[in-house]
Amino acid sequence: MNTVYFEEMTKETLYIAQEIINSNPGYNVLENKNDHRSLAEMEKEFLGSDTVSAFIKLEDTYIGVIDYLIENPKDHFPWLGLLMIHSDYQGYGFGTQAYALYENEMMNRGLGSVRLGVLKDNTKAHSFWESQGFVLFKKTTSQSGNEIWCYEKHIG
Repeated sequence: MNTVYFEEMTKETLYIAQEIINSNPGYNVLENKNDHRSLAEMEKEFLGSDTVSAFIKLEDTYIGVIDYLIENPKDHFPWLGLLMIHSDYQGYGFGTQAYALYENEMMNRGLGSVRLGVLKDNTKAHSFWESQGFVLFKKTTSQSGNEIWCYEKHIG
């Protein structure tokens, strides 16, 4: 079986991230009330922040994106902001492989837990993260007014 790996996202490869994100219009509508994300939005989200933004690659193919904070200054936990697989590659276990790679990276850093937030109405994501061992620990509201369910998993 082919394994996935991460490749750093750059301004020059941002259009690939846009294509991956826009292959999931249902998520975009939940997140931003719009099924399409612009290149400017991609740059602000992935290149203008303190997060690590990378592609999920399978051999030479870009199949997804991952974006995470190694330490959230608010609670000092690592937070996985986004793990998204291109719609053409969903259902083949690549999300599970990519998450395992991320979790392993966090364990190698000596971290004991990982946190993430899921939009309340994103039922596919709730199922996926619960299947990966995540447990709901609180519900909150984002700056844009979306209800977010916060999950945590103890690792290592």
